Amino acid sequence: MTGRNVFEYALVRVVPRMERGECFNAGVIVYCRALSYVAARIHLDERKLLVLDPGADVAGVRAALRGVAGVCGGGEPAGQAAGDDAGRRFRWLIAPRSTVVQPGPVHTGLTADPEAEVERLLELLVR
Repeated sequence: MTGRNVFEYALVRVVPRMERGECFNAGVIVYCRALSYVAARIHLDERKLLVLDPGADVAGVRAALRGVAGVCGGGEPAGQAAGDDAGRRFRWLIAPRSTVVQPGPVHTGLTADPEAEVERLLELLVR
């Protein structure tokens, strides 16, 4: 197992109409404490969004998803989380919320390459 580290991940879900409870995956967040790594990959399927809610604010959903990626990256795009370490930014992003863009449950695994893991999970669970 040498060279492999524990990582955590959560899917980023879009819930266009919360009263209906319907959702779809639009991204993934990966955090690896040992490497101080946190990243998000986003893929919004506008067709799915508009099927679930023909009146959805597509630009607003895109902006919220960009915000998730911005917080992961830290620095100025992270806003209030700019000075936080990777772990605090991840924990902030996975906190439950009642908004159109929500985190799913957190899962764990082992990886030698968290950058490759975030891409793999995006392809497997989102696209």
